Amino acid sequence: MSVEIQTPFGTALPPAPRHAITVHAPAWKTMIRFKDRDPELFKEFKSMYPRFVLHKDVNEVSKFQARVHGADARLLTQDGQLTQRIITFANLDAEGQGCYIFPSIQAAADCVEFATSPARKEGTISRDKISVRIFMTHVPLHTVVFPVELTATVHGFWLNAGTGISSRLAEDSVEHADSLRELQPDEQLTTPTDSEAHSVIKERIAGLLNRAGTDSTRTVKVAPGDVYFFTTGMSAIYWVHRYLLKKYNSPSVLFGFSFHSTIHVLEDYGPGVEFFGLADESDLAKLEKHLSSQREQGKRVQAIWAEFPSNPLLNVPDLHRLRQLADEHDALLIIDETIGSFANIDVLSVADIIVTSLTKSFSGYADLMAGSAVLSPLSAHYSELKTLFESEHHNDFYVRDAEQLVHNSQDYLARSAILNNNAASIVSFLQSKALDPSSSVAQIFYPTTNPTHKNYTPFLRQPTPDFPSPGYGCLFSVEFNDMPSTIAFYDNLHIHKGPHLGAHLSLGLGYTLGIYGNELDWAGKFNLRPTQVRISVGLEDTQELLGVFKRAVKAADLEWKELRN
Repeated sequence: MSVEIQTPFGTALPPAPRHAITVHAPAWKTMIRFKDRDPELFKEFKSMYPRFVLHKDVNEVSKFQARVHGADARLLTQDGQLTQRIITFANLDAEGQGCYIFPSIQAAADCVEFATSPARKEGTISRDKISVRIFMTHVPLHTVVFPVELTATVHGFWLNAGTGISSRLAEDSVEHADSLRELQPDEQLTTPTDSEAHSVIKERIAGLLNRAGTDSTRTVKVAPGDVYFFTTGMSAIYWVHRYLLKKYNSPSVLFGFSFHSTIHVLEDYGPGVEFFGLADESDLAKLEKHLSSQREQGKRVQAIWAEFPSNPLLNVPDLHRLRQLADEHDALLIIDETIGSFANIDVLSVADIIVTSLTKSFSGYADLMAGSAVLSPLSAHYSELKTLFESEHHNDFYVRDAEQLVHNSQDYLARSAILNNNAASIVSFLQSKALDPSSSVAQIFYPTTNPTHKNYTPFLRQPTPDFPSPGYGCLFSVEFNDMPSTIAFYDNLHIHKGPHLGAHLSLGLGYTLGIYGNELDWAGKFNLRPTQVRISVGLEDTQELLGVFKRAVKAADLEWKELRN
């Protein structure tokens, strides 16, 4: 592994395929610009996570629609927002209109509902100013058209719900552009069905969930039909939440800190969410009190959501206690096991629904977006949930993305073993530095170093010949004693820098500063601090990767020593 990263600033991780979902943005000063949502910074990015900034192929299909309708395509940015390259219908119905494209009428209609809600306040779009129009190429393109000055409102839905079209669907639509036409009101759309690739992945995921479980006597198995696909990991969370609202229309609970979009989805739709961000014993007591209070008022909580472990501090909630509380108060328990991952953990015995961002380590090569929700056949709610999902679910997961996921995930277990080993090795080194009072390293956040480790081990899968060492995944965070040491570490850590986890190459990110830099007091209540760096290890050689981290810590320690002297 080279000491210096050769990837140009603002481009994707090598080999940087057309549908890459990453960006390399080195240097701590870049994180400061990211925190400030510097428009010029996002203009420099040639690649980026597609929920944050629209992929170039998504832009291109919108550009083509504008051209077909005789419009002048314009390049637009929104100050104060994640800058986005949005080619719009500049003159589809009237001057100054924009469009976002979705794979289904359900997603487009929900976008309109979001944008017209009074909760958007000054960003609310009037019902007569937003519409859905359906255009056909080889597939229908459900296009939400709106006043371009309110693009930030619609982008908020795209960002958090994650329900937009994929870059592969957009690429293929441009290739079929000669057939583009607007659907007439009396034309009927066919319901998408599973392709062979969809079936292969369902069988693969079901097999992974059934293998090497914590209970060797278990006879009830996950069936491929219990696996449901979504366009992104966030859309899995979004649609599951929406399905449950249709049946129960009750508040939710988010137990433990989570990926930043999850809380927005639970807040923006439905009657609300109660957030217990520390997920410790005190929060368990508060949760029990909250559930009892709801029951006394004749109300119920429809679902308790929890990450296992959490992002970015890898805390592990007490799932047995959560299951007990869920049973006592007739709530569902939904577990996002993206970080722990299918290979390592078995939560079927406690979860009603398991949601996963397949974008991460399951895919593993940072070139597609996907998500899944799996119904646990062990759940007491299985039958009612099965009926609900069969009624509500619509397959928006594009066939070419499914085909790529079949290819990527075929070495999932082998990659997971490397990710586990690399993370464990780096964590062991950093933990030794954290115990050294002369070092700048203050603390390591990983399931094995956190006090909540005891909550993880009961769910570790059994060792097998094909996967002898189930572990703790690729993600950890490291905290330093002060900001100068943090910056020295970050700027001397010669791995790729940017959002994402579970990729083939290691990624570092000043997560707290970049995501919560403008609300640090709030984030600090949950132990998130700007002196923390989140790391997702990749598939590099372990010893070479250790060398990279040792050099970075040495630079941080020198900075720390100089400041103390």
